[in-house]
Amino acid sequence: MFFLKNRRTACVFLLLTLWMVMNTLTRSVLFGMACWELPGSAEGWMTVLSVYAWGTLNDFFTFFFLALPLIPICLLPCAFWIRRMPVVLVFWLYASLMLFTAVAEYLFWEEFHSRFNFIAVDYLIYTTEVLRNICESYPVLPILACLFICSTVVTLFSLKTLHSAKPVTERNWKCIAVLLLGGLLAFFYSPVTPSSPIPRELASNGVWSLFSAWRHNQLDYRQFYPVIDEVTAGRHVHALLNAKNVSFLSPAPEEWRRFVSSARPRKDWNVIQIVVESLGSNLLGPDTPNLSQIIPQSLFLSNLRATGTRTVRGIEALTLSLPPTPGASIVRRPGCEGLFSIGTVFRGHSYDTAFIYGGYGYFDNMNTFFAGNGFRIVDRSSFSRDEITFSTAWGVSDEDLFNVSLREADACFKENRPFYQFVLTTSNHRPFTYPPDKVSIASGTGRKGAVQYTDYAIGEFLKKASRRSWFKKTLFVITGDHTSGAAGRTDLPPSRYLIPCIFYSPGNVTPGSIDTLCSQIDVAPTLFDLMGWSYRSRFFGRSILDMPREEGRAWIGTYQLLGYLTTDSMTELAPLREPVVQGWNSATGRESGQLPAERKKAALLDALSSYQKAHDLFTSGALRE
Repeated sequence: MFFLKNRRTACVFLLLTLWMVMNTLTRSVLFGMACWELPGSAEGWMTVLSVYAWGTLNDFFTFFFLALPLIPICLLPCAFWIRRMPVVLVFWLYASLMLFTAVAEYLFWEEFHSRFNFIAVDYLIYTTEVLRNICESYPVLPILACLFICSTVVTLFSLKTLHSAKPVTERNWKCIAVLLLGGLLAFFYSPVTPSSPIPRELASNGVWSLFSAWRHNQLDYRQFYPVIDEVTAGRHVHALLNAKNVSFLSPAPEEWRRFVSSARPRKDWNVIQIVVESLGSNLLGPDTPNLSQIIPQSLFLSNLRATGTRTVRGIEALTLSLPPTPGASIVRRPGCEGLFSIGTVFRGHSYDTAFIYGGYGYFDNMNTFFAGNGFRIVDRSSFSRDEITFSTAWGVSDEDLFNVSLREADACFKENRPFYQFVLTTSNHRPFTYPPDKVSIASGTGRKGAVQYTDYAIGEFLKKASRRSWFKKTLFVITGDHTSGAAGRTDLPPSRYLIPCIFYSPGNVTPGSIDTLCSQIDVAPTLFDLMGWSYRSRFFGRSILDMPREEGRAWIGTYQLLGYLTTDSMTELAPLREPVVQGWNSATGRESGQLPAERKKAALLDALSSYQKAHDLFTSGALRE
């Protein structure tokens, strides 16, 4: 063959062949995993053919992007190519990288049900925690040894072809031109994929997806999404926020700032808000006996939706009461300090506000966000050696975390100062390890055991707290930051955003269950209404306690897709695409056919208005205290 006539072209052609084969095998393995984990998400011969056809094209262009470093190598003097060992070394390095990428894609899909995305970009930034987590979660040395052996075997099989190729005595400018042209085309190439979410992920190339996520981690709403008149947007947000207990601060029809009154008796309870890592409603049951026991004794929001799929999204929603703006969470953005937050209201009543976290809070910019918004930081660096009995890459065990929470509460009580704690757990996270002999499932065997352990830790925490003097005047708010997985047959499956919210305070909170559709951004306003507080608000959320059932709504999203859910509709906004509004039945959790045109228009305007207004207010600085 022409490509095998000399070592320069033979090396490039063999690497291309290896790349295409490895990606086809990877795609096949991921296809099998998708069909096993999400039956029906990628079925039908046309789906299979489109996945492999478009996937092959995407792999081909991605290769030229990766092959750009080969251009200067091809320009090396002929003496380099006459010797065999340097050529073999270049080939081995590329083969190792390709095999490593295939294994990494498998592990990433196992965790997130997708190709590399913005989560992978974040993980590349926080290498210390991620590398430790990988070492604790997987047999790293055996995997690396296997990769070393496999790449060596592949290289040895290719030696015959490389050795038989002529050791060229001049540079092959045609080869260099092809690599350069291919690399340039790769920069401008837009991957072609099926429209359904899982087939689209399967047809994508992981390396390209990683590069794309890195480029688009920040999105300007006004550049990528439909924009409507500012006055129209303001009026719709005004209408969404209006309620019988609300008086707006100005008569302007687009005013969003307001004074929220509560008709309930005022209670200055201490508040401990426990945000449980990856606690979706689907995890409640036999593995959570302690939570199951207190739910009948609590006010339970049974139809609450998380705003996103990351912890920082949960933090954003619970503290700022703001819909998820596209791109990275506000927690991780410049200008995240000095915002109106749940802490603003508490400190206005002379409360101590603390962020308590078992890991190092520099991860995901959490310390900067909380400290910049008036919270005391109590993270792993604040724990004494005696207070840490067990830890992973992500943080100390939940028992250790809750013991520190008790310590901080005792200190505030001793000073006769009311307190609000935002306590973030870590144990329900890979590698799913925890102290031995706490639950029936062995440590490190999977999420099921980690959920049991977190539930056990919460039970022990509440037992210890019940013996404190401050317990009778304390409200415990227990909710998830997001669910353990948001993949499904649609891009934004509403059922995969369902998280629990428990308001627990024996003798203070009347037990009951509210099944009104609501959002994570409604937790703070509901909390203040439950305590009977009246306050000036810049929240986008509303109290659920008296919200009419038909007014239920929720915001759900990823870093690019933005969803707006009502009792009868689901609106989806995507970058540079027409919005989609479809019928949705909140009772069954399924699509429900066509909506009347007027209803579609109203749902779309509400979605566009709320997302656009939230973006504009943050970027203009109007959310600052």
